[in-house]
Amino acid sequence: MLLLDTNALLWALSDDARLGGTARELIEEAWATGAVAVSAVTFWEIALLVERQRLTLSETPEEWRRERIADGLVELPLHGEEALRAVRLGEEGFHRDPADRFIVATALIGGHTLVTSDQQILAWSGPLPRVDSRGVGPAAARWPRTASG
Repeated sequence: MLLLDTNALLWALSDDARLGGTARELIEEAWATGAVAVSAVTFWEIALLVERQRLTLSETPEEWRRERIADGLVELPLHGEEALRAVRLGEEGFHRDPADRFIVATALIGGHTLVTSDQQILAWSGPLPRVDSRGVGPAAARWPRTASG
């Protein structure tokens, strides 16, 4: 399963050129089989961006979330196991951002590959399968891109 961080999700759904061709192709292939997910924390981050007027959606964050799930996006919940693993990431040299810790802990526990542009996550030496979501030359879109972001 591919686990997208917040930027990767927003870039993929809005056909943003910052999403690299390799990441886009991986997401499209996984989307076709129902294997693209986000942490519930991603929806929290999106709602905060809307609240802080750093992101505009065509509907409320709640409606936006429901539509993405209806489109086939898988939402992974945050359980106690992920929350506790997120704390232990600090002992492994991971940075302090709690949202990043929750997302990375979700990927680690679930055995998911994280698609991210976050330089601190990409540079972390821990055992996380990850893909850099940045780049140029996006491939042609073949999956739902009904979100405005």
